[in-house]
Amino acid sequence: MKSLFIILLVSVFVVGCYYDSEEDLYGTSNCITTNPSFANDIQPIINLSCAAPCHFPASSLGGGISLDSYNSVLIEAKNGSLVGSIKHEGFSAMPKDQPKLDDCKIAKIDAWVKAGSLNN
Repeated sequence: MKSLFIILLVSVFVVGCYYDSEEDLYGTSNCITTNPSFANDIQPIINLSCAAPCHFPASSLGGGISLDSYNSVLIEAKNGSLVGSIKHEGFSAMPKDQPKLDDCKIAKIDAWVKAGSLNN
């Protein structure tokens, strides 16, 4: 009986210490998609989610598509594959074999493309 009480007590402390940020649990409600900047908004998403893991020039994982510079991202933005891929609509779903990027990241990239894909 005493060991059961100890196990229960330890379980409460372990489970009680689990932490998720509010953003992880509920997403962010302050997703700003007006005036998206390539340098400040888009490039960090592309670098972390696309270029670094697969789409860089020396990678054999990226299917010959590099997203390591503005010009290379612009090509994919203009032909529709960037947004189509991250939305999992009509193009090879990206990230490959992974869930879609979060809604805010997709919305920022989509807004940037719709705004003309500026190098700003």
